[in-house]
Amino acid sequence: MIENTDNQDNQKEDGRIVQVNIEEQMKTAYIDYSMSVIVGRALPDVRDGFKPVHRRVLFGMNELGNTHNKPYKKSARVVGDVMGKYHPHGDASVYDTMVRMAQPWSLRYMLIDGQGNFGSIDGDFPAAMRYTEVRLQKIAEAMLEDLDKDTVDFTLNFDDTLEEPVVLPTRIPNLLANGASGIAVGMATNIMPHNLSELVDGLIAMIDDREITIEELIKHVKAPDFPTGGTIYGFEGVKAGFETGRGRVVVRGKIMSETSKQGKEKLIIYELPYQVNKAVLHQKIAQLVNDKVIEGISDVRDESDREGMRLVIDLKREAIPNVIINQLYKYSELQTSYGINNVVLVKGRPKILNLKDLLSEFLEFRHEVVTRRTQYLLREAEKKAHILQGYLIALDHLDEVIALIRNSTTPEIAREGLMTNFELSEIQAKAILELRLQRLTGMERDKIREEYEEIMKTIAHLKEVLADEGLRMKIIKDELEEVKKKFGDERKTEIQYLAAEMRIEDIIAEEDVVITISHLGYIKRTSAYDFRQQKRGGRGAIGGKTRDEDFIEHLFVASTHHTMLFFTEKGRLYWMKVYEIPEGEKSGKGRAIQNLITLPSDDKIRAIIDIKDLSDTEFINNHYIVLCTRNGIIKKTLLEEFSRPRQNGVNAITINEGDQLLEAKLTNGNSEIMMAIRSGRAIRFPENTVRDTGRGAIGVRGIEVDNEKDEVVGMICVDKEDKTRTVLVVSEKGYGKRTDIEEYRITNRGGKGVKTISVTDKTGPLIAILDVTEQNDLMITCKSGITIRMAVGDIREAGRATQGVRLIRMDDSDEIAAVARLDEEEEVVAAIEEAIEGTEVEGEGNATEANDTTEAVEPEPEA
Repeated sequence: MIENTDNQDNQKEDGRIVQVNIEEQMKTAYIDYSMSVIVGRALPDVRDGFKPVHRRVLFGMNELGNTHNKPYKKSARVVGDVMGKYHPHGDASVYDTMVRMAQPWSLRYMLIDGQGNFGSIDGDFPAAMRYTEVRLQKIAEAMLEDLDKDTVDFTLNFDDTLEEPVVLPTRIPNLLANGASGIAVGMATNIMPHNLSELVDGLIAMIDDREITIEELIKHVKAPDFPTGGTIYGFEGVKAGFETGRGRVVVRGKIMSETSKQGKEKLIIYELPYQVNKAVLHQKIAQLVNDKVIEGISDVRDESDREGMRLVIDLKREAIPNVIINQLYKYSELQTSYGINNVVLVKGRPKILNLKDLLSEFLEFRHEVVTRRTQYLLREAEKKAHILQGYLIALDHLDEVIALIRNSTTPEIAREGLMTNFELSEIQAKAILELRLQRLTGMERDKIREEYEEIMKTIAHLKEVLADEGLRMKIIKDELEEVKKKFGDERKTEIQYLAAEMRIEDIIAEEDVVITISHLGYIKRTSAYDFRQQKRGGRGAIGGKTRDEDFIEHLFVASTHHTMLFFTEKGRLYWMKVYEIPEGEKSGKGRAIQNLITLPSDDKIRAIIDIKDLSDTEFINNHYIVLCTRNGIIKKTLLEEFSRPRQNGVNAITINEGDQLLEAKLTNGNSEIMMAIRSGRAIRFPENTVRDTGRGAIGVRGIEVDNEKDEVVGMICVDKEDKTRTVLVVSEKGYGKRTDIEEYRITNRGGKGVKTISVTDKTGPLIAILDVTEQNDLMITCKSGITIRMAVGDIREAGRATQGVRLIRMDDSDEIAAVARLDEEEEVVAAIEEAIEGTEVEGEGNATEANDTTEAVEPEPEA
């Protein structure tokens, strides 16, 4: 026995007994044992995702030539070969490993093609190894490819008689594709399987952007993907696993309901959670029914066959299917949770890695493999080129070489003579002596020269690859895309997000919609395809049914994911997501805004601004909201002041008695502002002449309004650098025109402005002013509900003092209610044009030429 060193005085050392501390001895022995288990048995290598036994089985089968295109070999033979050469443990451990790699319910991507009984998902044992046969799958061969090209290190086997690879030079990200689990000493690992196509997409994204975040990687590698399918219930645990390497994934089996011919309902379980035994689940459900934990089930039977899994649950007539399903999830293994614990060996040391770390380690390994392979190919090519160079020298001195060889008494003398006379290396001289005579014919000599030229091109390319990391990464990327093409497939496991962890935007399709708001405050959103583009002068189409005294006042296009800012005539601001606006038919009137936001009955919406993302700090701190009122007051406020939505709204501007808010525009602080009034005048001044103030401020005078009957009808804000925009004005009777903005001279804020349209009884007073380009479309809505869409390019340009051209034909009693601009960047414009291509609108009038209605008017002096 080993004595404690405290009793050294009583011990006698005779050379055979060494005094040691028993605590240190036990600690050292246990650490050695634990590291042996960790490194040599239980944990996978981060590079190829294999434990030693898996690696040895695949390598042993490859050495036997047991590939996918060769006949099957007895499992016993493979087990014996692997055990005798590389894995000196029990045959059961080797055979169990082989069996698992051949089971479609155990591995997401099977590595071994088995023939015979390899067990079942019911937990049946496989047949003995003497009865089953195996060979490699194609995907496994992709993991062994380039093994003979010095791509990985080899080490001696257990008895130092053979060599085995330390790691396989796999092109497949096997660790994440097939996952791994194992219990070591003091630690364990549990890595979930994933979809190969998604992994390749993630790796390619990482090659393109090495600073990619885990959040961006999750867009490619969405979640684990199990061989048995099922549904991942909730995403937070999966996300935690991706971000930290530790998490929890809940998986549910898939159930569908059927109704028999007799009208009885039954539930069909057709997919199970990963690693759940179907027979055990069957027994568990039967036990729950017998114990009256679940009531409402009359029978449970297994109807699975070659076509697939089918566990049938007959329901009693009074049973509610959804209640039974939820009880099955609660009390049986139909819902199972798995702990994510990404512990792997990195350079021989156990580490816990997140998704990005795992993919980075694989990419680094692939880069090393490609580099070593290129170096090997370069060495081999240079060796070949060296011999061919010798051949060429010999061919250039063919007669002398033949004479030298003929006159030599032994091969050694001939070799020495070649090396001395023609400055050849020993390798070249030996190759020349072994050269077959047929290669000395003229045609063969030409082939040698061509071969030499080709090999020199190959050498140049290989050197280029070794000198350029970008080229090496491109090779890795191309090989990954080839892997995806050969072995990639669709996801088997669905993802079901929980309400608490999902933004509503994630389930709302992002698309452009037309928003309409009526004079009496009815709002709706409609598919943009319901509106069609017409020529100027047409009769238009019905844009919405309204009450006799109501008409559509606001009409514009927005994305369903954007936020709408609603400004009321009393200066209040309300927020609403576009997807929250009720969807309605094109001819429907919509819903009252008061039912959607807390809008007082004596207030109404006057201006709407579409904001893509109110949480974008840089955007909201560099943009402004410019407000104007009917009495000519203007105010500018930083967008950040309006970035915190409140249920009851906020005060955007203080409105004086007798005034109303008219317009609100989003600007970048570098615009020119134009305001127009009903009598036909407009003013232009720089935005920086209006200082920005807080939400509660009143504002300053923008334009002078002469009398009580006159009022501001609109405001536009145009970027100083934008020379493509023109000013479009529209009158109440349907006349309009475009004018170059430079015709309006810049004046001081608060002045009277200049004439913008000649107002007559024929045209009616000015009703709208817009800034447009020729790529814009115009949407005009009448108080009768008629809507027409036309291209701005069809409206001719004219001077400030003209009355313009007829834009829309109307009845004498009708008037224009609203004019909206559709921007060219909205994809909906092209979509609408494509959808209505070749169609003709019933009742569409003929377009009227511009010069038929334009009347020249002598310009009045500017105010």
